[in-house]
Amino acid sequence: MNWPTTAAEAIAVQEELRGQVDLTDHGGRPRYAAGLDVQYDGDRLAAAVVVLDWDTLAEADRAVMPGVTSFPYVPGLFAFREVPALLHALEQLTVRPDLLVCDGQGVAHPRRFGLASHLGVLTGIPSIGVAKTAFVGTHAVPDSPRGSTADLVLDDEVVGAVVRTQDGVKPLYVSVGHRVSLRTAIDHTLHLSPRYRLPETTRAADRLCRDAL
Repeated sequence: MNWPTTAAEAIAVQEELRGQVDLTDHGGRPRYAAGLDVQYDGDRLAAAVVVLDWDTLAEADRAVMPGVTSFPYVPGLFAFREVPALLHALEQLTVRPDLLVCDGQGVAHPRRFGLASHLGVLTGIPSIGVAKTAFVGTHAVPDSPRGSTADLVLDDEVVGAVVRTQDGVKPLYVSVGHRVSLRTAIDHTLHLSPRYRLPETTRAADRLCRDAL
């Protein structure tokens, strides 16, 4: 595809692709889950993908792609800064993941098409967004124990869940990217976060792209 260079072009792409988002489960239990993250140093960036074994959470593969930003920072269009480099990193893998875990939003987005949805639609791989902060919507505060959740609501629609991954720690904001239901996205997030607030996939990808910079 021709990559957009303006905000108007990028919004048009989101509007075109969002109709392809599938909010239902496809496939069974993953064998491999990949964490994806991008770090910046000025205009320089490093996009990292780390694949973990689903059962052991041991690393099975990794790839990192250095680059330069080619799209301005515009709220709601952040994927257009990150998707090209992340797609290149995914192409370097020798182990194909069954799930993409993005450090960002899926349908919890003004146009219901954040980074996780964008990558999921372009690759066809089930994807979820697991963000540290909310971008849109309102929610109640989930109870303190691990596994507690609250609905994330935008325009009277549930677009995600606020999930407590560890007792008493700040929750995460989980939303469907593509080809996964919200309930499954929550379960996947908890499985990948056995000890810490962030999923092991996110922690591994964050370390890799920071080291690459």
